[in-house]
Amino acid sequence: MSGEVWDFAIIGAGMAGASIAAELGPHARVLLLEAEDAPGYHATGRSAAFWEECYGGPGVVPLTLASGPYLREHGFLTTRGALYVGRAEDRGAVDDFVATFAGTGVTIERIGREALVRHVPEMRTAWCDAIYEPACADIDVAGLHQHYLAAARRAGVEVVCRAQVAHLQREPGGWRIATGGGAAFRAARIVNAAGAWADRIAGLAGVAPLGIQPLRRTVVQLRVAPEAPADLPLVLDVSGNFYFKPDAGRLWLSPHDEIPSDAADVAPGELDVAIAIDRFEQATDWRIEAVERRWAGLRSFAPDRLPVYGPDPADSGFFWFAGQGGFGIQTAPAAARLGAQLALGQGPDAMTDGIDPAAYAPGRFQRAKSIQTA
Repeated sequence: MSGEVWDFAIIGAGMAGASIAAELGPHARVLLLEAEDAPGYHATGRSAAFWEECYGGPGVVPLTLASGPYLREHGFLTTRGALYVGRAEDRGAVDDFVATFAGTGVTIERIGREALVRHVPEMRTAWCDAIYEPACADIDVAGLHQHYLAAARRAGVEVVCRAQVAHLQREPGGWRIATGGGAAFRAARIVNAAGAWADRIAGLAGVAPLGIQPLRRTVVQLRVAPEAPADLPLVLDVSGNFYFKPDAGRLWLSPHDEIPSDAADVAPGELDVAIAIDRFEQATDWRIEAVERRWAGLRSFAPDRLPVYGPDPADSGFFWFAGQGGFGIQTAPAAARLGAQLALGQGPDAMTDGIDPAAYAPGRFQRAKSIQTA
């Protein structure tokens, strides 16, 4: 171990770690540690790749809307549009959806069966109610991830792969970090951007875990007849039972599953694939000609399903940047900017001025416990 002491050691080089490294790099000496052979192997590399204003709920909307301009200006978004669809029995869910997002700044329009089938002619007759979101876009996930890694390296961030953190030891003024491969580092502060492994990293640091739970999400690629048109919108069941979107003439389909899982390299379950196909066939008239690919990824949520950004209330040298669920990629620009500002003690800028950092602070869980026990 050299005597070098980094200002920040970021654990995890997926989208979360890469983006906050790029934001911290110009202001501090930053080390970015990745357990795998290359960054982005887990959740980042298995994303369904869309930017959707309502995804994640009203509490995530400020991060999503603040990230949109950056993603557009740098060429990472291609407009697609989205449809939340429902049947007659789902009318209450559609009503609730509209009410939930009223006043949040998202752009949505309620439409009926006639307009719905203009967008998706293959939707079966029972699907008669919908919400259209014109701003939804595809994200170039790989491009965005590489953009942040390149920016981090230009700023002097050192990226070390095959560096799975095995031990964290508190010492005066910082941390001693040891990897399973025998490497050792020292840093003044830890940034926990470990995704599904976030609570495990907290445990290594002697910090109380927050209950960040990895949930498995399944996606399959279908070849269908007729071929899926390139301009098909992202289609989501308003009750949360499926979504699908086109990709190069194929359809990516998910049963919108959330299966509790250990942090691991997960694979899709046969039952989840079968459920996805059954729901799709009940909702549309497409004929499935082949299931060409299937994969699964982990989406990690804090107990209230909002992300966690900020110093741990019991140890300010341990900074949480985790719990970003399925919305971590679409919120990456604003989340990383906000996280860096909090870590550096900086105030907001034009991107983050409309975001309340208290909504995402780790201490909110302590406050909730205090209220419950009062």
